[in-house]
Amino acid sequence: MHTSETDGRTITFDREGIRTGFLTCLPVAVGVGGYGVAFGMLARQAGLSVAEATLMSATVIAGAAQIVAVELWAEPLPVATIVITTLAINLRYSLMGAALGPWFERLSPRQSYGSLLVMADENWALTMRELKSGSGRGAFLLGTGIAVWCFWVGATIIGATAGGVIGDPARYGIDFVLAAVFVALAVDLWEGRTTLLPWLVALVTAVVAANVVPGQWYILLGGLAAATVEVIRYDE
Repeated sequence: MHTSETDGRTITFDREGIRTGFLTCLPVAVGVGGYGVAFGMLARQAGLSVAEATLMSATVIAGAAQIVAVELWAEPLPVATIVITTLAINLRYSLMGAALGPWFERLSPRQSYGSLLVMADENWALTMRELKSGSGRGAFLLGTGIAVWCFWVGATIIGATAGGVIGDPARYGIDFVLAAVFVALAVDLWEGRTTLLPWLVALVTAVVAANVVPGQWYILLGGLAAATVEVIRYDE
């Protein structure tokens, strides 16, 4: 067990924190599993094997970025497009990790960076709430991350296996899975009217780009346009 005390607050890193985080995150992890099944099916539809889809989920652990990556998957593989797009999508994790800095700077690099490897949107929010409550469980993020990882990878295997059996999703009327997943993600990300402007900018830019620019660049261009709007609004 590691214990650190600064400004009267004790931060621990032990099995109890991991266990508490794991159990607290279980209901959320079940929901994450639903996205995992969808990703697995999409990955098989894009041509990935069960092993390849599972490896991606086990090492990346980023639902939206992975789904966009398999949507961009084609022959020849557009490596630059996929890398730039996923980087843009995942830049938020640098800010999320920084928000945990006041607590994690009291832990060892192995403990803090090891925990950040399994950080996702859902367990980050739970961890922020937990640490702000004053519990001092520095291993909470690791515990929640293990729960998310297990359900995400397990669900990917199920989805990829089912996708291989089903074959063409359009035959069974389930080819809408990509649109359904992003609608669900959009609901989770909705923060009120302030969210509307960047979303509209992204939508218009993507629609125009899809009709003007060949390939899948419309996804990246739509995201960059929305991000630019947010930067301008923030600076103002």
